[in-house]
Amino acid sequence: MQFKELRDIVKKEAQHKDFQTSSTKLQELIFGLKKELFIPIVSEIGAIPEDIKHDSTEEKLYTKLSDIVLAKCFIELGLKATVLKERTNCADVIAKSQFHNYTLVADAKAFRLSRTAKNQKDFKVESMVHWKGDNDYSVLCCPYFQYPKSKSQIFLQALNGNVNLFSWEYFSILLKKDIKESEKIDLSSLWNYSEILARQTTVKNSDSNFLEQQNKYIMDFINCSEKEFLEILKKLKSNIVTRGNTEIKYWQNEISAIKKYSREQAIDELIKSLKLNEKINAISLFMKQLRD
Repeated sequence: MQFKELRDIVKKEAQHKDFQTSSTKLQELIFGLKKELFIPIVSEIGAIPEDIKHDSTEEKLYTKLSDIVLAKCFIELGLKATVLKERTNCADVIAKSQFHNYTLVADAKAFRLSRTAKNQKDFKVESMVHWKGDNDYSVLCCPYFQYPKSKSQIFLQALNGNVNLFSWEYFSILLKKDIKESEKIDLSSLWNYSEILARQTTVKNSDSNFLEQQNKYIMDFINCSEKEFLEILKKLKSNIVTRGNTEIKYWQNEISAIKKYSREQAIDELIKSLKLNEKINAISLFMKQLRD
């Protein structure tokens, strides 16, 4: 399935009032996809389309879709996985090994390509520590190229709390290499990598980006040469660039449309974008409550 096709389905489903019904339809669709049709979705799901309005029903449904895709990734790797319906103060997905008696919680992250300024709270690493609860591992799945490039508190938090900083690109590579857990293959060390690395890391370097070290660990684990691994990663990066050009075109079209606005139209759109009427209504409601 092409990402654009899935994007159109999300747009259509977001028009329905029953969010849970739409979520169920998306889960049935994604869980029913054959592996070769599913893999292209994995590498693109981490970028929220620019034409999805912030904090809209469509964005919430897209976020739920990323949870579903994450659960499907674990299923394709041979685990049992469930998308949790309740999103308040908990992870998105819970997965269980069918062969090695471990469980994990996982959280899916997707960011807009236009949003470059991210802080440690966006990644919720510390929350993942608490959400792990009685489970064995905690896995955070983000776009690989959206992780901080050098030093960041999230790397320190991941090492201290044993939170695995995984990525959609890692899942793409594992699926392309036909990795699947079995009685002989135990994937738990992938989810436990932060603890493994923490034993080897000095206090001085504890907040440094460790993804290159993790790359090498994954290469060895799946028996993939560095050349092949980097070639796949390079191709995935190229796909992001292509996607980025599509998103730029969307905003360029928006600029062209705005330039055609009449003066009155431009004023109305500015008032809407600044949410001025909503601010007035909020103050008015508060004053009414005081009077009452």
